[in-house]
Amino acid sequence: MAPKPNSALVILGHGSTTNPDSSAPTRAHTAEIARRGIFGETVCAFWMEEPNLRDVWGLVRADDVYVVPNFISAGYFTQTVIPRELSLAGAVTLRGARTVKYCEPVGGHAHMTDLLLKRASEVAPGVRPDETCLVIVGHGTLRDKNSSAAVKEQVRRIEARGLYAHVLGMFMEEEPFVADWHRVATQPNVVAVPFFIADGLHSYQDIPVLMGIQTETGPAASHAEIFRRNPFRLHDRTLFYAGAIGTEPGFAELILDQVEAFDLQHAEFFSAQKREAAR
Repeated sequence: MAPKPNSALVILGHGSTTNPDSSAPTRAHTAEIARRGIFGETVCAFWMEEPNLRDVWGLVRADDVYVVPNFISAGYFTQTVIPRELSLAGAVTLRGARTVKYCEPVGGHAHMTDLLLKRASEVAPGVRPDETCLVIVGHGTLRDKNSSAAVKEQVRRIEARGLYAHVLGMFMEEEPFVADWHRVATQPNVVAVPFFIADGLHSYQDIPVLMGIQTETGPAASHAEIFRRNPFRLHDRTLFYAGAIGTEPGFAELILDQVEAFDLQHAEFFSAQKREAAR
C-alpha cells in the first residue's frame, strides 16, 4: 500500500468487560500496521473497552480518516452500533473539514478462506483432508440472519475447492448446533476452526464445553494453556480444535486490503469531488 501520511486509520473491535483476551487481536493488528508507518495515525477503539467508540474523534487529528471494523460479519454492530456511535451517514461521511471513510468489515474479505484453510492445516499437520471433516464454528442467532451468513459463505467457498471430505458450518445459538458435531461429522478426523475475532469467551471458554473438550468453562486463554493438547479423542473421532481465526497475523493484511478496496470502490466519487472543488 502506498503511504498515506495525511490519513488516519481507525480499527474498531467489540472488546469485553469480562474477558481480557477479547481485544488482544485488534490491538496486535493495530500495533503491526502502526509499525509499518503507512498512516499518519493508526489507532483502535472498542464497544466494550477503552478507548471507547465514542472517544474516536478525540484520538485522531487527521481530516482524512479510514474506519475499518475488525468484525467477522456485517450485522448489528457494523450496520447499527458503529454508525450510530460515530455519527456516520454511510460509506462516506463529511464532518466539517473531515472526511470519514467507512470500510467493509474484515470478515467478509475474499482471502478469509485462505486464512481458514491455513489455520486448519496448521492445527492438524499430516492429517489427510480427504479423511477429515472441517467444521467452521460461528455464533449464530435467530435475531440476525447475517450472524450466520459469513460462516455459510466460507463453507460454500471451501466446498468449492474440493479439499476436505466434508465441510460444515455449525453454531452456538442456531441449528446446526456445534454441540451436535459428532452426530453429523462423517469422517474419522474433525478439525474445528472458530470463526471469531479473538480467543475470548466464546471460542476459548464456551465452545470447548459444547464440543465436549472440557467439562466446565475454564479460565481465559491468557491464564491457561492454549489448545495445546490437540488432538482430542471423542466419540470415536480424532478432534483438532484451532484458535480463533481473528488471531491469525494475516488479519493485518486484510485490514489494509479493506482500505484499498474502499479507495477503488469510491474512486469516481472522490474524483468528482476534486473536479467540483477545482471549478
